[in-house]
Amino acid sequence: MKQNGFRVMSTTFMIAVLSVLLLACGNSSTNGSGDGETTAAATSNDSQAAAENTGQEEVAEADNASETKIFKDWTGHEVEVPTNPQRVIYHGEVTGDLLALGVVPVGILKNEGTVFDDQVADAEDVGFPISIEKSLSLNPDLIIFSNDDETQYEQISKIAPTVTFNSFWPLEERMRFLGDLLDKKQEAEEWLTAHAKATEAMWNQLHENGLKEDETASVFTMYPGNRLFVMAGAGLPQLLYGPGGMKPTPEIQKILDEEVGFVEISQEKMADFAGDRIFVLNAVDQGAQQSTEELMNSEVWNNLPAVKEDKVYRFDIVKASSDATSREWLLQELPKQMIQ
Repeated sequence: MKQNGFRVMSTTFMIAVLSVLLLACGNSSTNGSGDGETTAAATSNDSQAAAENTGQEEVAEADNASETKIFKDWTGHEVEVPTNPQRVIYHGEVTGDLLALGVVPVGILKNEGTVFDDQVADAEDVGFPISIEKSLSLNPDLIIFSNDDETQYEQISKIAPTVTFNSFWPLEERMRFLGDLLDKKQEAEEWLTAHAKATEAMWNQLHENGLKEDETASVFTMYPGNRLFVMAGAGLPQLLYGPGGMKPTPEIQKILDEEVGFVEISQEKMADFAGDRIFVLNAVDQGAQQSTEELMNSEVWNNLPAVKEDKVYRFDIVKASSDATSREWLLQELPKQMIQ
């Protein structure tokens, strides 16, 4: 069974660079010779000026929030959206992309156990498939929908301006798309620049500690029903097969060439896909967890070269995602596991 990388997949396939606002507080001072009346007058004038400035800023923010622009989405809709949206619903696998741009959605497709759980603690779960009633109750001014289902789109677009978004695009493309949509172009470029430097530094560190230039990698995970999948164009492989990283095996490259996110295989076929290093994504479902343990105790598994050489690494599937916030976490965690 194949899953196209340009369509929404299961919700299990999904450290942020947040915008920091610096508030400069000026301290008024007077010399000791000034009288009380002068000081009081100055303080009154300063307070009045501050109040006027605050009022002007609030009006400017309100005006900016009410401005709109025409935005062309992933599936070709031209949508009138707010220039500076304030109440965003994001329905998809890469919530961490928005968080990295400093945008905390009011509604998301919740998935417990992510690296950013604390950042979205106040966000409401809009369910899967997306709940019309729940979304309506959140009074959004923008909905970002990671799906190309036109029937669902027609329904939710009646609630608020709705933009489709391909969560399986490469990270750079996703961040620029969201930066343009959310009035965060500068933040997106700054994040991408910092991330590219951090990624290069991580791979350099790994190469200095034993990782060879031509090493291959494979990512496997189990689904309920004892179903084994090899990951290709979705999730962790997007980092592993990126610039400076490892290579896909020839069989995985074929999947990538077809722009497919992941493929179900039989356990007997593992050797055809297994790389020099193997990454196992720990499933959420208890049945799948049990199947994972059984797989890793099997003869097929123990005969794989990477297993014999102790080059197997395990990550929770909801943490090892391809979103920007999880990616930052992975840049720290990969060296911890791979450098021994």
